[in-house]
Amino acid sequence: MTTTTADFSAAAPHRPGKIRHRVLWTLQILLGLFFVIASGGPKLVIPGALTDNAPENLTIPFALLIFIGVAEVAGGIGLMVPRLTALAAAGLTVLTVLAAGTQAFIADKPAMAIFPLALAAIFTWIAYERRATLTELRDTLTR
Repeated sequence: MTTTTADFSAAAPHRPGKIRHRVLWTLQILLGLFFVIASGGPKLVIPGALTDNAPENLTIPFALLIFIGVAEVAGGIGLMVPRLTALAAAGLTVLTVLAAGTQAFIADKPAMAIFPLALAAIFTWIAYERRATLTELRDTLTR
């Protein structure tokens, strides 16, 4: 009986299957548009209305709200750019986990933390499935 050992050092980068690829792109486009239009966009276009509609935002400095809006818009755009999908998903994972913490501890509404945590799980999955783009991006930047 012979045994073989696998050499994983030269393995091809992970690529999702055809159906999974389509599901990922559908999620990326929908979530990207959500973050550009519905989440980050209003923080940048009408920041005064944001503090009027959500009193918990008054405890957050105005400059931080603008920074969060910029990060959300950048992440939303990054989800729709093929080379940046994993990086954007990883960044949005951190952002949504922090948003869940804000909802739970600063706004004192722990039930509202469920949606950001669900988004964090989706973004984690997207980042994992698109991890090959991180290697490609690193190779492009180190040339």
